[in-house]
Amino acid sequence: MELLSLREHHARTLLIHYRWDVEKLLAVLVENGKESLFNEAGVTVIDDADPMLPLSSMVMCDICMEEVAGDKATKMDCGHCFCNDCWTEHFIVKINEGQSKRIRCMAHKCNAICDEAVVRNLVSKKHPNLAEKFERFLLESFIEDNKMVKWCPSTPHCGNAIRVEEVEVCEVECACGAQFCFSCLSEAHSPCSCSMWDLWAKKCRDESETVNWITVHTKPCPKCHKPVEKNGGCNLVSCICGQAFCWLCGGATGRDHTWSRIAGHSCGRYKEDKAKKTERAKRELYRYMHYHNRYKAHTDSFKLESKLKETVLEKVSISEERESRLRDFSWVTNGLYRLFRSRRVLSYSYPFAFYMFGEELFKDEMTDEEREIKQHLFEDQQQQLEANVEKLSKFLEEPFDQYPDDKVMEIRMQVINLSVITDTLCKKMYECIENDLLGCLQLGTHNIARYQSKGIERASELSTCWTSVNTTTDKRQRSDADTSGNVDWHFPFPSLFLFSAHCISVLQ
Repeated sequence: MELLSLREHHARTLLIHYRWDVEKLLAVLVENGKESLFNEAGVTVIDDADPMLPLSSMVMCDICMEEVAGDKATKMDCGHCFCNDCWTEHFIVKINEGQSKRIRCMAHKCNAICDEAVVRNLVSKKHPNLAEKFERFLLESFIEDNKMVKWCPSTPHCGNAIRVEEVEVCEVECACGAQFCFSCLSEAHSPCSCSMWDLWAKKCRDESETVNWITVHTKPCPKCHKPVEKNGGCNLVSCICGQAFCWLCGGATGRDHTWSRIAGHSCGRYKEDKAKKTERAKRELYRYMHYHNRYKAHTDSFKLESKLKETVLEKVSISEERESRLRDFSWVTNGLYRLFRSRRVLSYSYPFAFYMFGEELFKDEMTDEEREIKQHLFEDQQQQLEANVEKLSKFLEEPFDQYPDDKVMEIRMQVINLSVITDTLCKKMYECIENDLLGCLQLGTHNIARYQSKGIERASELSTCWTSVNTTTDKRQRSDADTSGNVDWHFPFPSLFLFSAHCISVLQ
């Protein structure tokens, strides 16, 4: 508003058109000029325009072709004037069509966007509920069209949205406790990239591996084509439909056979393509099972260790009540937090490795020799992290509330040391992924959220209070300082509360 000397609804129309991307808006302003910027967004600014009509005058409405009094008609910024009834019906139709964010003037070939204060005022007189719907659409434009703000994906929906200060791949925690990836709105999944996690989640929930298992362990009946599993040593098998066929080649046969041959049938010739296909499916199945089993094991451990927190805190409470030299048990809670954080990283490192060193995404990005070297480098770090996470878990499960002080001191030192070690190993793994693995690829589509020792940042309430001020169509909103020096910031939407840290959550 200040930069371009605009009224509030003009400024918001520009921001909605450019999806709340101020940098893009300013770039268009510098490159094409103010007039082009306004025309493209449908903003019409006429300095000498007078929106107020004389009450005593009569106005001809070009829509219904009736003369109405001046106070029964409305003139928009573009200069077009129609009766309030026609404007109201026009607004109602557009709101019901979901076009609330950009309702254009009714005049032929006029691209000007109508003042939302006028829309709100006229619609609320006949349909208050529809006026609320209009307000909601405006609010949602700020959230859904703004790349810096996204709704929290919690189920059931908590009503919050998160705003970040910089557009980058990051993981955030809503005030409701839900942790998610800001880019794809899935659960927090680093060190997996968003596309890796999407593929992995789909692979785990669909039947792709069931199909692989069927390919490896069964063969189709040549008559009914249903999969048949062999349950004996003889290579002459029978389907439930009654068709007999050779297990070696899948060809239909008669039912007679001897120890050495099946009557009227021979399949000694090697068929390379079919054998390769079966062998490849078997190899891919075993590879997927390797990574999935380890991912599942660490995910299950994470869930069980989350329940461990209550038990450990009970032990701390008991230890604090007894007479002991030890009074500070913060090392326990710090160790628990580090265990949860490291276990989560370890769990998601297996889906990352599955795609990083497989052929599905990066087949042409690395030679087999480069892939093998990088895989060994990553797996060495993964193995070190895994070993120390298991040690940390073991010490935290110790019944230290029953041990003498000397024994507790030993456990304390072990937990503190392992907490530092696991944090360092997590950092090194992320650096390895960013610099040595993903950083060397030509395709830059696989970015991951940075590792933070303190964990995923939780959104907190913004200390500044945002309020909505009722304005007329010919006055601009201003921010005024009160006598205490605090600034009362005027925000363009009512009933909106902001929360801030590095991330800002918006609560409706």
